[in-house]
Amino acid sequence: MTLAIRVAAVRAACPGTPVGVSTGLWITRGDAAARQAAVADWAGLAAGARPGFASVNVSEEGWAAVARSLGAAGIAVEAGVWSVADVHALARGWGEAGLAQPPLRILVEVAGEPADAAPRVAGDILRALDDSVPQLREVPRLLHGEGEGCWPLVAQAARQGLPTRIGLEDTTAGPDGRPVSGNAELVRLALEVLSA
Repeated sequence: MTLAIRVAAVRAACPGTPVGVSTGLWITRGDAAARQAAVADWAGLAAGARPGFASVNVSEEGWAAVARSLGAAGIAVEAGVWSVADVHALARGWGEAGLAQPPLRILVEVAGEPADAAPRVAGDILRALDDSVPQLREVPRLLHGEGEGCWPLVAQAARQGLPTRIGLEDTTAGPDGRPVSGNAELVRLALEVLSA
């Protein structure tokens, strides 16, 4: 099923819901040129078949070119930052790449960190954003983690008043470490953490 068919199907099933997609290099098995070509082709899609936004991981090769192609297609960029170095690259690259609009949102994503370290890493990234260039300081942020760091970052997002996300891509276990039955259970558990 092509991107256009999938986006149109989600829009039909969920009118008014923002539709976003990933541009992660994993999709093209690490081939940055293939990813760039695919994203550039999105400009030729009918407006209703294009995603409203796409995530672009700043740590990945060719991210700025992908962001430019998205802008040319009228697709907003969700900038994925995984480290303080990514924040600096985003601040530098946004000016050097000649990107017209700031990102729709900055996705602060902490992966591969143990539960006790994830909040510190996230805090370092968020402080780097606070100290960044003016165009990025005011951009909305979404905080989330993967694996062991997932639940501590859901709680940190709640404490800091930041949006978060949850899904089987992030974790397959609840806060108590027991396996979950699916996304619906993850959402229920996240809502409990957010309201605590």
